Amino acid sequence: MRPIIIILSLLLGLAIYFLWPVYGFFSHNGDAPLPPIGWMTLEGEAPTRSELYDPAFAQAADEAIDAIASFRRDIQAPSFSAAVSVRGKLVWAGTAGWADIARAEPATPSTQYGIGSTSKAITATALARLVDSDIVDLDAPIARYLVELPNEDWRSVTPRMLASHMAGIPHYGDNTNDPGIYHMIALRRHFDRLEDAVALFDGSPLLFPPGTDFEYSSLGTVLLGRVMEAAAGIPYRQLIEREVLDPAGAKAAIVAPKRADPADKLATFYLREGERYRKWRAVDLSHRLPGGGYAATSSDLARIGSLWLDSDFIRGATRREFWTPQVLSSGEVNEQGYGLGWRWREYQVDGVGLARNANHGGVTRGAQSWLLVFPDYDMAVAINMNMRTDEFAEFGMAYRPVFAAFAKALNTSQLAE
Repeated sequence: MRPIIIILSLLLGLAIYFLWPVYGFFSHNGDAPLPPIGWMTLEGEAPTRSELYDPAFAQAADEAIDAIASFRRDIQAPSFSAAVSVRGKLVWAGTAGWADIARAEPATPSTQYGIGSTSKAITATALARLVDSDIVDLDAPIARYLVELPNEDWRSVTPRMLASHMAGIPHYGDNTNDPGIYHMIALRRHFDRLEDAVALFDGSPLLFPPGTDFEYSSLGTVLLGRVMEAAAGIPYRQLIEREVLDPAGAKAAIVAPKRADPADKLATFYLREGERYRKWRAVDLSHRLPGGGYAATSSDLARIGSLWLDSDFIRGATRREFWTPQVLSSGEVNEQGYGLGWRWREYQVDGVGLARNANHGGVTRGAQSWLLVFPDYDMAVAINMNMRTDEFAEFGMAYRPVFAAFAKALNTSQLAE
């Protein structure tokens, strides 16, 4: 009898081990009830922090910190962060709210947030550098760089198709690799090598012939990262440090950890339900690093954005190519007007007028991010939050008052060159 009990206990333990993260996945996506314990509320007046690095923008900084404090309050976010670079230099960073509710820890410009798909802009920055260095040909088959191609259907896929989501690689929900499906739900395994991450989906069939259609795919960006490291001859993470993070001075940009390390200043990520909050379950997003696995401060993102406005860093012709909506084999622009790792948009902003920009947003577990680069103003704006909204626009609208404040400051005579 005792051996049977032991065996049953082991089987029950294994079932709980493998099924608990599945429950966590569905409950955090609203498809199953969350536990009744572990909830908390926001208490007291939210702290704010404003750091001005260029006194010429003092009034803009005051307007911006007031705007994000008001915005955080209106959408009931634990914290909100923003940063602005102008002419290649960080000029302001500010935060409102709490990096951790339970510890009443204020957010500061040093607080790191998960940036989700804004990671694609980081990958695109490194890709542009490789293109400028003639290391990667955007229109060469990826088989040129991956000697052992894990899926023969990928033979005609090119880096351009991967960077513009026109390769037919499935997104998370369309992946048919059985082990990959589980790992993308459980999110507990750590991946140091992109080769292993690609193995999670390399058996999935293409959704359409390469170049003929558009399907947004973070897994396609993971494959792009693998192609880039093979072409450059160094691991992807080292490539990003060499070509992007070090030149930008983005010292706080890290692979989003499963749990905060005392050495980092990572915000706690939350799920909100009405007026109560709970910590998002611990997840490991290393398998999607090139397409959605980084964490960074708003200041880091603004610095990275400003690199694109330096023609000595990325050639003007390359910048224009990456920001141009890509064309399908039919001759039509893809349905999202997506470029190469960036979206190009033209917004009307009150008090400013037309604001042309290249941007990329990100939604991840308990956090949101948006990086916008405004070439007409030689400006980059980044915003971050440690909570998710139902609609991205609820979060994204916060860029407007921040951008407007600094754009109007640039139009004053005291800032004229």
